Amino acid sequence: MTAPDRATGQPLYSLVAWPPEALDTWLRRTQERLGVRGFGAPHLNLRAPFQTHLTPGELVAAFREALRGTAPFEVPVRGWKRLPHLVFLECMRTPQLSNLHARALGVGPSTRAPHDGEGYTPHLTLGLGILPRVEDLIWAEVQPLKPPVASFGVEVLSLTREERGEVQEVHTFPLGEGAELLARLTGEAGRAEVRGAEG
Repeated sequence: MTAPDRATGQPLYSLVAWPPEALDTWLRRTQERLGVRGFGAPHLNLRAPFQTHLTPGELVAAFREALRGTAPFEVPVRGWKRLPHLVFLECMRTPQLSNLHARALGVGPSTRAPHDGEGYTPHLTLGLGILPRVEDLIWAEVQPLKPPVASFGVEVLSLTREERGEVQEVHTFPLGEGAELLARLTGEAGRAEVRGAEG
């Protein structure tokens, strides 16, 4: 499918990771101080907002399958980057993030944004729709700012939906589901074998 078209009235969905509280608070306070804002709460998109004919239930099921076996992962923070009318905190595109992005793109049928795929740049938006007359001033202000963390862990992903300007969480996907139980069971079985060998 082509890029999303807001005129269709279909909601825009996203698969996102939320930054930790310290980074979230720091980004929000920086936005307030500089008079800029992103789209909704600070978040890292695992794929750009998309539209689909799948029902919310079908979409949740498809993402659950796509994310099966995904372990919690770390996101290194690289630093500030700017594009026209946009300033963001770029994150490193690790092999885990690239793999997860590719798996998220496999969910559909759905629209696809131009900056998905090879153009995917994981990031946390600081300011979106910045007016040209203040772009250089904002950029100069953020240059010396250092985020409170050099990386952050992600243990949960969220499916969100944007409709009429509001972003709502549709479903939460804990990562590594079942891994802890499996490890515990495997460990207990191993200990039982050792006890049996000793007896």
